[in-house]
Amino acid sequence: MTSPPTKSGQRKLSEVARHICRPTGIVSTGFPPVRDRAKAMGMPMDPWQDGAARLALAKREDGLYAAGIGGVVLSIPRQVGKTYLIAAIVFALCTLFPNLTVIWTAHRTRTHNETFKKMQGMSRKPKIAPYIENVRATNGEQEIMFKNGSRILFGARESGFGRGFDEVDILVLDEAQILTADAMSDMVPATNAAPNGLVFMMGTPPRPKDPGEVFTNVRQAALSGDPDTLYIEFSADKGANLDDRKQLAKANPSYPHRTSDAAIQRMRKLLGSDESYRREAYGEWDEEALSKKAINVNAWNGLKIRQDAVPDDDSRQVFAVKFAIDGSAVALAAARRPDAGAVHVEGIKMSSMADGTRWLVDWLLERHERAAQIVVDGKSGVGYLVNALIEGGVPKSVIWTPGTDQVVAAHSMLEAAIVSQDKELSHLGQKDLDDQVKTAEKRKIGATGGFGWAAPEGERVVLLDAVTLAHWGVKTTRRRPGRKAGFL
Repeated sequence: MTSPPTKSGQRKLSEVARHICRPTGIVSTGFPPVRDRAKAMGMPMDPWQDGAARLALAKREDGLYAAGIGGVVLSIPRQVGKTYLIAAIVFALCTLFPNLTVIWTAHRTRTHNETFKKMQGMSRKPKIAPYIENVRATNGEQEIMFKNGSRILFGARESGFGRGFDEVDILVLDEAQILTADAMSDMVPATNAAPNGLVFMMGTPPRPKDPGEVFTNVRQAALSGDPDTLYIEFSADKGANLDDRKQLAKANPSYPHRTSDAAIQRMRKLLGSDESYRREAYGEWDEEALSKKAINVNAWNGLKIRQDAVPDDDSRQVFAVKFAIDGSAVALAAARRPDAGAVHVEGIKMSSMADGTRWLVDWLLERHERAAQIVVDGKSGVGYLVNALIEGGVPKSVIWTPGTDQVVAAHSMLEAAIVSQDKELSHLGQKDLDDQVKTAEKRKIGATGGFGWAAPEGERVVLLDAVTLAHWGVKTTRRRPGRKAGFL
């Protein structure tokens, strides 16, 4: 006979989590003293939190954390209690083990500040305060110091926090849905020097535009049987009715006994869209949308260079203009191919067609003598621009208007350059261009398997298209105009 389920508000982890992927080799757990200390400090845990913490601190026969290699990964909706759970674990560990170093980071400064304020408030509680030596609240140096030498340091990854630490016992990576590979490579190695390091990674399912590859890949690996990772996911059924309170309770084990219906509805109103609500409150992963992402963002980010590393003037240059498919916008980009080394690409400007194209004509006429080619593509605006350039003195041989096969080739060439092991491409990490790289999807072109970039609803890829064409042009052209000073 199976035991009856626990009552609402007292559900076990196994009764509420959609996925629990345990690391292998568990023989014990360091949870009991942590549970007892947390309770003594006035931070008791609900049954689901008890189960999660028990697995997070599980150990193998060698006494090391079973998740010490792959990490403790939580995909968890908002308003559930993840900060409280990890804070209870961390505060207990810091009081139990002297000289423990904990780094707690979020991606955004705003999130990091909110978390620090919560933790600062916890440290003032009568049952916790006797363990606290000092709390430093200076921006950029926020820290909770314990009397036994342990400490928790807080910072935002977008501000560069987390680099340069030598030995970190516990690393907490909040907002894991926007955790980049660069941030991981900056911070995670610091735990390697700890005798028994542990990494917590927690977040909501990423949006298609988020740099969510790290979080997505860890999830996929765990679901595929990664033996070194603890992965716990809370989520409603796929496509569940957003007004179904049973589905909300399925995704949120803290609803309704700790998180009220009013709090949930307020969040729904502030989020503004059903899509956001599904991610943030229902914990729903949109695998289909994420799988459509066209470009390996980690590879793209790895090609960023400084302005002073841009190739010198002794090289071919191509300018490219792309008119958006819907006629709403136009973008201008440039590419440079030096005699040796990577092709460099830059987005120059993206503008609404409501602003006209005179600026575009003037810009190109001023610089056309530097260009090996000027590539112009799109369904609207091409004829006017080409005529204006020819009337302005640009030779017809300089202007290219690519056909379907050439557009297909351009996209394939850029995709290959991004993932090449030989670093065949460079860029400056321009925000508008980076954002379009993150959101770009693939669309079918022609009948032979060709593809182009497509934008999700509400987004654009017109600047990325222009960069794609500039890259293709500079890789393809044989022209080499006289050397002219100045790039762009």
